[in-house]
Amino acid sequence: MTISIEKPMFEEVSAFQKKSENNTGDLTMASEHDEAFLAPEMNAFGRQFRNYDAENERQKSVEEFYRLQHINQTVDFVKKMRAEYGKLDKMVMSIWECCELLNDVVDESDPDLDEPQIQHLLQSAEAIRKDYPNEDWLHLTALIHDLGKVITLPQFGGLPQWATVGDTFPVGCAFDESNVHHKYFSENPDFHNQAYNTKSGIYTEGCGLNNVMMSWGHDDYMYLVAKENGSTLPSAGQFIIRYHSFYPLHTAGEYTHLMNEEDKENLKWLHVFNKYDLYSKSKVHVDVEKVKPYYMSLIRKYFPENLRW
Repeated sequence: MTISIEKPMFEEVSAFQKKSENNTGDLTMASEHDEAFLAPEMNAFGRQFRNYDAENERQKSVEEFYRLQHINQTVDFVKKMRAEYGKLDKMVMSIWECCELLNDVVDESDPDLDEPQIQHLLQSAEAIRKDYPNEDWLHLTALIHDLGKVITLPQFGGLPQWATVGDTFPVGCAFDESNVHHKYFSENPDFHNQAYNTKSGIYTEGCGLNNVMMSWGHDDYMYLVAKENGSTLPSAGQFIIRYHSFYPLHTAGEYTHLMNEEDKENLKWLHVFNKYDLYSKSKVHVDVEKVKPYYMSLIRKYFPENLRW
């Protein structure tokens, strides 16, 4: 199947795009119109989005989450998780069944929302659908991008939150200071490993993100599920699923030396997606039954009826 993807247009400019404009201009994307979706200034708790420094109980739990994540996400751990979950032997079910299963998950790393995950998926998907009505693959990508969070449930092995959610980052090379709560990496065994603590580490410049091991979590897991079950989502959709939590790249503009040309093209769509992923979080719920038929039609278009998880 060949999917035609129109060139995205959006208003906000990330740190990555600012860098690219200053250096080459290749990834600069000018806006031609005002989008219907306007990013709010405050999250559902009345605070700034992704504010990891505010003094409150939720922020304390978020910081503790990142302390554990930064200490435990090592090259050896990632290899072990990819081998275990790459078997896809936990369950057989449909995409929509997994969406419903996700109702049991709350993301402890997210300072902006404590709602069931199914609502976040539908909120971001519906916001994108309004502004990009012709990109049905992007609507579905938004719906399924967080489904990998089921690995924290008992029937999927009950992984701790630090091995499921949160910002992702490469392992096997130096931990960039743009990572949230970077100070805790000093307790990670790989931090002191000379093979891993240089800028490129075990990788080569321009090798492509597909050849880079990312910290283990729901992003990489859902990417494996989509790929191994033969999803026909375009490359940009699978890239979004795999790297939507890679904030040091798509927001801070770091780790770009590891990207290849395909990564750079796909990143344009990840920048579009990120606006909706972050700012559509709300306590105003989407009517699930009203929108379900539309998303079921997209699931049938891009995925088999039942998938191995």
